[in-house]
Amino acid sequence: MIEAMPLVSASTGLHETLALLTSQLHPDANHKEDLVFLKDVFSEKSLGYLMKIHDKLRQYEKHSPTPVLHSASCLAEDLAEELQSGAMEDDERELLLLLSTPHLKAVLSAHDTVAQKNFDPVLPPVLEDLDDDLEEESVKIVRLVKNKEPLGATIRRDEATGAVIVARIMRGGAADRSGLVHVGDELREVNGNLITHKRPDEISQILSQSQGSITLKIIPAVAEEDKLKESRVYLRALFDYTPYEDKATPCQEAGLPFKRGDILQVVSQEDATWWQAKRMGDCNLRAALIPSTQFQERRLRYRMKMGSFPAPVPPKAPTSGLRRSFRLRKDRQCSPGEPCTPDANNTEFLIYEEVTQYLPRPGERPRLIVLIGSLGARITELKQKVIAENPRRYVLAVPHTTRARKSHEREGVEYHFITKAAFEADIQNGKFIEYGEYKDNLYGTSLVSIQKVLDQNKVCLVDVQPEALKTLRTAEFKPYVIFVRPRICDSQKKPLGSSSSLSLAITEEDLQEMKQSAKRMDECYGCWVDYMLVKEDPVSALAELQVVLERVQMEPQWVPVSWVRS
Repeated sequence: MIEAMPLVSASTGLHETLALLTSQLHPDANHKEDLVFLKDVFSEKSLGYLMKIHDKLRQYEKHSPTPVLHSASCLAEDLAEELQSGAMEDDERELLLLLSTPHLKAVLSAHDTVAQKNFDPVLPPVLEDLDDDLEEESVKIVRLVKNKEPLGATIRRDEATGAVIVARIMRGGAADRSGLVHVGDELREVNGNLITHKRPDEISQILSQSQGSITLKIIPAVAEEDKLKESRVYLRALFDYTPYEDKATPCQEAGLPFKRGDILQVVSQEDATWWQAKRMGDCNLRAALIPSTQFQERRLRYRMKMGSFPAPVPPKAPTSGLRRSFRLRKDRQCSPGEPCTPDANNTEFLIYEEVTQYLPRPGERPRLIVLIGSLGARITELKQKVIAENPRRYVLAVPHTTRARKSHEREGVEYHFITKAAFEADIQNGKFIEYGEYKDNLYGTSLVSIQKVLDQNKVCLVDVQPEALKTLRTAEFKPYVIFVRPRICDSQKKPLGSSSSLSLAITEEDLQEMKQSAKRMDECYGCWVDYMLVKEDPVSALAELQVVLERVQMEPQWVPVSWVRS
């Protein structure tokens, strides 16, 4: 229970009041636990110290103290010179020693700095002479603090009225954090300068070059928009973008540069032309502008119509001297002069792909691992070494063939042996991801063979021509695509990692062809690649590949949304 407290006067400090209250707490049977807890809280030393500090500050506030002088440092120096000018007693020597210590000098210097500074808040000047056309309008004076970062807002000229309007607010920028500037606000002055007669690009330049405090005179929008909720739309960029090279961007400083393969979180799609987005992995929380899918597609269609859309030459099929292959593709290759996209027949442009994070759940089929390689990558050997190291975990899809079975071979182990008629029927039914002919015999890898491996909860490794990705990139397989390319130096005479006893003599022409192969494959199919492995030598390449394969099974990876929603 709490007894009647003695009367306290207005001058009684908070610390004394708390002590009196604590002394009056006497636990009874009904509220024992609560009162004991309350008494323990009030008896905390740290709380008592805070109350004492509060009382001292109140006393200083009441007396309104002002510095006695503003030059304590100079006074201390004068006193030290005076002491040194004559004979000194012991106490004078001690005083001189104290005045010479760096800590005391620093305290006196800090005192002078504080004493000379005015800490009253600086408010914007009251507007005495408003323009006639503003007398009946609500005028808002906004002061923002901006360092080297962009202001985080773009502007436009209203075609009907000629007014300068705030077009968009970038999420996380200075304007957004202030909560004082909104889309639709009319901007009249910047730092006291009338800007209604200036072009939007001139105003943007003034805002970008301003540092520290920026004062804006604003006519608020009639209805301020509510703040947008943070969206959870993630896109994988399928092209490189540099805002400083884009003449169409409303503000180059507000643009978000990104590379193909970057994951972008789109936080606003209200503007049909310019979306607001953040790049995953950036420490900068401020959103920036990226071209929308519709706008970028319109631009590419126009460039294609004008003949300025780039059309890189497609990669050539590897030759047997650099990579053992007998494949004959059934898919049409890109031809010079055509847009080189993963599907030349598809008129859709590669701009963004909506993605989400995915990790196979326990009991769920593992993801298919697809290896593609440029000339000289020798990915078949790399794949075989991975399987040899862990044959219980990694397995090959058993291929089909029309050749006769040899005495030591077993059906369904080395090959599935079928007739030529059956093989050709499977080709017509689209059962092979790729196939070819070698010494009058047909060979091919079927979708069913891959499915059988995955159904056994084992990781299936396939190395294919990149055109096969059109068939494999489905929700059923969820392929993780690894692009292997050799590291080639200009001084090399053969690919790194090749055994001198096995490799053929590589000419300078071969090296250039290998470089071009890697470049063209990256241009045409790089948008579907999850990991780029640059092969230094067989040992390091194998170790790196094994780490990547483990990560695919243990860590979430970005995959197309359709693979998870379907």
